[in-house]
Amino acid sequence: MAKKQALGKGLGALLSDAPVRSTSVKRDDAPPIIGKMAGNIALLTISQIEANKDQPRKDFEEAPLQELATSLSELGIIQPITVHKVRAEKYQIISGERRFRAAQLANLDVIPAYIRQADDQTLLEMALVENIQREDLHSIEIAVSFQRLIEECDLTHEELGKRLGKSRSSITNYVRLLQLPGPMQIAVRTKQISMGHARALIAIDDANWQGEVFNRIIKDSLSVRQVEELAQVKKTPTISKKKNLLTFDEQKVQADLRLRFGRNINLKSSTGGKGKIEIPYSTAEELDALLEMWGI
Repeated sequence: MAKKQALGKGLGALLSDAPVRSTSVKRDDAPPIIGKMAGNIALLTISQIEANKDQPRKDFEEAPLQELATSLSELGIIQPITVHKVRAEKYQIISGERRFRAAQLANLDVIPAYIRQADDQTLLEMALVENIQREDLHSIEIAVSFQRLIEECDLTHEELGKRLGKSRSSITNYVRLLQLPGPMQIAVRTKQISMGHARALIAIDDANWQGEVFNRIIKDSLSVRQVEELAQVKKTPTISKKKNLLTFDEQKVQADLRLRFGRNINLKSSTGGKGKIEIPYSTAEELDALLEMWGI
């Protein structure tokens, strides 16, 4: 099947007097640059281009990618990708891998590209920063990008924040997501839990309780506020002003009661297994609502 060379009216108008080869061009021919375009844009064959193994974005949803491929097939490529030369007649993507993949799906033979000169660190920064600026990235991808910039470019959280126009705390909050166990990071990537859920889970020191709360988020669709409440449960006993001691299990019971009734219920424990449950209310209407809940 002959490959397509759809460029779209926008880029077609930019072509200079150097003609683009016909659709009979084979991918294996790999000429240096098969078309000259305005400014610093060149027309490259698909076979000349390779993905960047350091590209922080790993997930490309199939349906949107296919939609883009259909659009490129019909309308052509409006926005060039950005590449740099890695060896004779070969170029590596700095930004625009999604467009490149869609062009492959659309069986396009050529693609417009900006060719840039840059060292490895600059390339990494460009790829990471371009990725971070995308709106469809999930929190873990952003966290990985931040961590790589910090480690490989030798930046502090504050320095990175200044470069990206973000606060130091924002950078730190994202990077801390990488402390989560693998299954929880996957849940963030697949949007089963939000970044708010993830941040609340990070605050849980006890691994078993963290796992239990995570499972409840998935099973019961807990809100972020509910998870934050459960995150208050500590492995060590809590000592109140009245020297009220709560074991770890009792704290879990207290947290469950607060979730169940939506109120700041307090569990009071004393010796001999005795104790009491305090349920505060502010108005007569709140009391009536509680009584109705209990069928009284």
